[in-house]
Amino acid sequence: MRILLYTGKGGVGKTSVSAATALRCAELGYRTAVLSTDPAHSLGDSFNVRIGNELTQLAPNLWGQEIDLLNQMDQYWGKVQAYLNAIFSWQGMEGLVAEETAVLPGMEELASLMQIVHLADSGNYDVIIIDAAPTGSTLQLLSFPDMARWYIEKIFPIQRRAMQIARPVFKRMSDVPLPDDDVFASIEDLVGQLERMSRLLGDGEISSMRVVLNPERMVVKEAQRAYTYLNLYGYTVDAVVCNRVFPDYLTDSYFDGWKRAQAENLQLVDESFHPLPIFKIPFFDQEVTGMEMLQKTAATLYGAEAEPGGQGDPTQRFYQGRPQEIFARDEYYVLSLALPLVERSEVHLHRSVFDELIVDIGNWRRNVSLPIGLAKLEIAGARYEENRLNILFAREDGDKALSAEELTPTRWESLRARFGNGRTAS
Repeated sequence: MRILLYTGKGGVGKTSVSAATALRCAELGYRTAVLSTDPAHSLGDSFNVRIGNELTQLAPNLWGQEIDLLNQMDQYWGKVQAYLNAIFSWQGMEGLVAEETAVLPGMEELASLMQIVHLADSGNYDVIIIDAAPTGSTLQLLSFPDMARWYIEKIFPIQRRAMQIARPVFKRMSDVPLPDDDVFASIEDLVGQLERMSRLLGDGEISSMRVVLNPERMVVKEAQRAYTYLNLYGYTVDAVVCNRVFPDYLTDSYFDGWKRAQAENLQLVDESFHPLPIFKIPFFDQEVTGMEMLQKTAATLYGAEAEPGGQGDPTQRFYQGRPQEIFARDEYYVLSLALPLVERSEVHLHRSVFDELIVDIGNWRRNVSLPIGLAKLEIAGARYEENRLNILFAREDGDKALSAEELTPTRWESLRARFGNGRTAS
């Protein structure tokens, strides 16, 4: 099974690229589902077909879905929302306002991504393609499972035990609504689903993130940041799609300035994202809607000829670099994280009391659970080398060099070597 997620700044053509890719996969014989998780759905417009909340067959081997956020919210957040609604109403908040306030920011979009888990576990699809929300929202959603996991491991058990003890006392003293075990169970199930989703999307053998951009400087800069942050959270980016490139045959002098600017920005794209493959789609002379134009887009993007597992197959892993790895070097163990397109001075590392490292880059933060073999060791330094942040852990005297497997037992799969650093890397 392959999961392909297309993200980028709003308006760059993610939906057209996602739809064209899905159509090519279906034509190659893969059972393909294409999902829109963007609240402003336009997937149906790409196919010129009405698509709703249920999977709709669009062509042989191809199904589409524009996820109903309210339906997903009720399924994954209903019990918790009902409890929060009761709390707000008890405090005197008007009913409709209380109901709206009980929805946490971003929760609707997050619930929509849960459909990935459902489709993956069903076994009915070979390829799942996600037309994601604009970059900022997607990054927030992809980082949320990491934060949720931290909360459920560090805080949630304490709260649940405390509430079990305090509930009988509070009920005699106050009429304030208290969460029952069903609410805690719902939260636990939600976080479990988030973890499953995170594992699927973080497995480079299964999932690939692909950044869609236009050759405009502001768009390229946002794509650079997205690429850095996706690497920060351990997601594999295997390609960049540069959409709406002016074709060479466009000779009207009106476009000369635009073409010069595009040429400069295309060079910036090549420099910024090397060694990722960069696929270019021209600015077509008509809107990309309907099967014929989607097929034309796919032919331009992946090649006119295609065969499963070979030429022109979008399910290939176009780049197989490792976002994170662990190895021994001299007297150190090295925890190495790919952090391209970031200045060394922007990276800050901190050690927490929970055997974690915290990495800060700009406005983004990540808690990194250290593998067991490294948690007991002292940090000897951090170096930024060839677009990778290498964190050094001093081996204890007499230690033999352990393999990555010995350093990271079965817990490693769930933690996936998530790391960062607490002082400025040097």
